[in-house]
Amino acid sequence: MSNANRDVWVFVEQREGSAAEVSFELLSKGRKLADQLGGALKALAIGHELDEVVRQAFRYGSDEVLLIEHEALRDYRTLPYSRVVGDLIAEQQPRIVLFGATFIGRDLAPRVASFTRSGLTADCTDLKIGDASYLRRDYTDLLLQVRPAFGGNIIATIITPEAPVQMATVREGVMELVPQPTPRGDRVTRIPYEPRATDNVVTVLERHREERRNKVKSAPIVVAGGYGMGNQKNFALLHQLAALIGGEVAGTRAAVDAGFIKADRQVGQTGLTVRPKLYIACGISGAIQHRAGMQESTRIIAINTDADAPIFDACHYGIVGDAAAVLPLMIDAYRERLK
Repeated sequence: MSNANRDVWVFVEQREGSAAEVSFELLSKGRKLADQLGGALKALAIGHELDEVVRQAFRYGSDEVLLIEHEALRDYRTLPYSRVVGDLIAEQQPRIVLFGATFIGRDLAPRVASFTRSGLTADCTDLKIGDASYLRRDYTDLLLQVRPAFGGNIIATIITPEAPVQMATVREGVMELVPQPTPRGDRVTRIPYEPRATDNVVTVLERHREERRNKVKSAPIVVAGGYGMGNQKNFALLHQLAALIGGEVAGTRAAVDAGFIKADRQVGQTGLTVRPKLYIACGISGAIQHRAGMQESTRIIAINTDADAPIFDACHYGIVGDAAAVLPLMIDAYRERLK
């Protein structure tokens, strides 16, 4: 199905007037997609008193901000937000719409996609513009939506060629944050909000929000362990090394399941996505589910007893050996060097 509109929209998620970082990551990616399509990048901001959100949206490449401000929209609520976003997309038919794969994005995007009969792919790990053939028809400039499938055993590229609007949700940390040297645009289009009785079918009486308790996602150095660390005592070596070199400790899902580390420090397909300057993978086999969360790290050091472990295909420096024996040597070497 053809769509002459080549614009890329990004839903900018905000809380209390501050935008979620994933929205800026999507604007950074959206800038590249819009340039490839020859369309405009538009940030869709909904809330109240969003001056700072608008300023930041331009900083991350927006050509235009579609702004819907109203006291009733200060906090996210499913019904009014999905109605407003759905109506706007149905009316303007942008080519691509991106949402963060957050609690809000995962609640909002499917409702909007269903209302507008758009294609939607969840939890994408990469987005590209390309051509494709489907049922003996050739399509150009489709959104190629890349994500792990079948439990992470394959990487699938999904297209929605028959949908005029292509939507995707993307997990936090997957896309690179790229602020523009100078703002690309300054046009703010204010769209009026007209309340309806159905918007208030559900009333929020009280909100409780828990802030992130660790800095794994933003840490420049991550020391991660897998089930191969063997036990809690060996896993403590990761904490010693991380403390010495100013890093954060993370783990695989298997390490979390074994009780070696808390779930909020899990890196991988069902956990955090990180891209530190240095990632030290200890006792990690390197299953695709874990690599999906760390393979964009600038430098990767892998320590594993199995020379054929997949992690050695993803690392820059590999050490074949028992991490429980190698880590004390690294700790001593760093201590000596830092004297």
